Amino acid sequence: MTQKIRATDDVLRSIPDPGRAAILPKDGETNILITSALPYCNNVPHLGNIIGSTLSADVFSRYNRTRNRRTLYVCGTDEYGTASETAALKEGVTPRELCDKYYALHKETYDWFDIGFDLFGRTSAAKHTEICQSIYLNLGQHGYLEKQVKDQTYCEGCKKFLADRYVEGICPNCGFVDARGDQCDGCSRTLDAIDLIEPRCLIDKTHAVVARSSSHMYFKLDAAQPALEEWIKKSWKKGKWSPNATINADGEIVDARMKGGLKPTPVTRDLAWGVPIPPLGREDDKEMSGKVMYVWFDAVIGYPSITAEYTPEWKQWWFNPDNVKLYQFMGKDNVYFHTIYFPAMLLADGRNWTTLHHLSTTEYLNYEGGKFSKSKNRGVFGPAAKETGIPASVWRYYLLSTRPETSDAMFSWADCIAANNNVLLKNFGNFVNRALKFLSSQYDSVLPESGDAPGPLSPNDPLDAEFITDVNTLLKEYIDAMESVKIRLGLQIVMLISSRGNGYLQAAGLNKALMTENPQRCAQVVSRAINLIYVLSALIYPFMPATSDALLLQLNAPARAIPEVLSTDILAGHQIGQPEHLFKNIDEKMEEVWKARFGGDESTKKEEEAPTSKRKAKKAAGTNAVTMDSGPKSPEAIALEAKILEQGQVVRGLKENKGSKDIVDVAVAELKKLKAELVLLEKRS
Repeated sequence: MTQKIRATDDVLRSIPDPGRAAILPKDGETNILITSALPYCNNVPHLGNIIGSTLSADVFSRYNRTRNRRTLYVCGTDEYGTASETAALKEGVTPRELCDKYYALHKETYDWFDIGFDLFGRTSAAKHTEICQSIYLNLGQHGYLEKQVKDQTYCEGCKKFLADRYVEGICPNCGFVDARGDQCDGCSRTLDAIDLIEPRCLIDKTHAVVARSSSHMYFKLDAAQPALEEWIKKSWKKGKWSPNATINADGEIVDARMKGGLKPTPVTRDLAWGVPIPPLGREDDKEMSGKVMYVWFDAVIGYPSITAEYTPEWKQWWFNPDNVKLYQFMGKDNVYFHTIYFPAMLLADGRNWTTLHHLSTTEYLNYEGGKFSKSKNRGVFGPAAKETGIPASVWRYYLLSTRPETSDAMFSWADCIAANNNVLLKNFGNFVNRALKFLSSQYDSVLPESGDAPGPLSPNDPLDAEFITDVNTLLKEYIDAMESVKIRLGLQIVMLISSRGNGYLQAAGLNKALMTENPQRCAQVVSRAINLIYVLSALIYPFMPATSDALLLQLNAPARAIPEVLSTDILAGHQIGQPEHLFKNIDEKMEEVWKARFGGDESTKKEEEAPTSKRKAKKAAGTNAVTMDSGPKSPEAIALEAKILEQGQVVRGLKENKGSKDIVDVAVAELKKLKAELVLLEKRS
């Protein structure tokens, strides 16, 4: 097929897709280094994990490639530490076997979602050990490591010191009863296991856990704090960080730990699965022998170590602060480690590291009125998204359109279906299909001579000045939003541009009559619409790369860069490919099907709502409980299950807020009545 494209440097994209070829920064150019928080290698990610870091970072990575900037995006699994050891213990495998399994599951999930890493690596790689040990040695040489002998949790039943995640107990800060030994899920504060109230051994909760003294190496964060505070304020201003838990919109450091004065933090742990502690050439080396690095210390070093697996020239990215801008993506619970802990480590190391330029964080994505829960089968996890039959592009669009940038967001099946049917299909897809099909049917797929010269269209055009000005204004707003890492806004603007395209075709009256009565104007409208679609192929690429590829295939055009103004870049005589629908309608009835499929096990909910004594009695007696039927459900059953879920949340809320006994009793009675109705309905069916 004939291609006629204005093939200048400012039109075509020269930077390849992620992972296609090793790329290095170039002095004097804008070079973008991107990381997303390393996921733990002990479970599969859910939709909230994906939007929180990996997908958001992928969008920004692809955006920079469409600006023809040298861009590197790395991530990988965080494999060491007690999180992996305890998960391996539960599954009856070695930590290595567990990490091999979950690495494959993570990679499969991200591949399906079209998340394009240049390398998705692992912290168990040899380069990781090498770089971690070099940083540890430099901290020691510069006086930032000190030995401390402190009490540590010791299990008298297991006859060994217990690393943080082998211990659970009551949080001393917020009173959360199931706080982990390293961090509390109730208040998100980092902990030392020895500070837990009523500590319990995770291996066997009947074992007695006591305190015994042990020697460990500590990173002197207090000594690093003065330089760190200066760096935070400088980087915050230069990189235009969004307000976060470390520094607010006024440039005031608000982290409670920094305001109270940072304290030395442990670097070593009594574990087998981790980066071995290298000797410092000091008297206390013998006491550190056999210990490994604390996972919080080694995990963040995964960013440079995975880059080192990607290229032997990794230092060109990580020791190049004058020419490389580092953007880091994560959920809000990871802010401390990327704005305080990791930067302090790099500053104390003494080498000229590339440090954080811009921080992008998200709040939490919840699921249909509650939280994602793997143990309760609640929400969409990992490869299960594929099972719905919803294409990855549609998943990406919906997740990014609800990206929780300033507050927690809620996943909703109804909203997901509406996003596909009302926005993608009726707006974006309609504009593209209408223009391409008209060109195919009326011009035999060959772009007619429009009279427009190659290059930018004039905003003073006698017929389309308003349309051209509107598109150019939206293009500027899109670029401004993406440069500021306002990803959700960027996507909204793409849809505004496609909507403007629909309006243009409608106002111009593109049809056979126009072609007959004013062939020159018809050719002009078609040319400008086709060139707007070419622009959209670049604008949508960061968000929906497969959709972008489909557009380019139908346009029969090479990947283009994002322009600053609307131009005539596909020229007269160019032959397009076969127009196809980009999206398909999703039956609204699927909402209830997917709610039932991913809503969680009703028997688990019933057990949660019953008193502990009743749960034990029912378990012993084999008492019947309301369960989810594995077969198709009637609409009545689905409606009842929804009411049960809603009423269960009412009961839990009343109990948590200590509502009056009478009100709680009424709510519980209503819940029991609904469950009884469901049992009768299931028996009849």
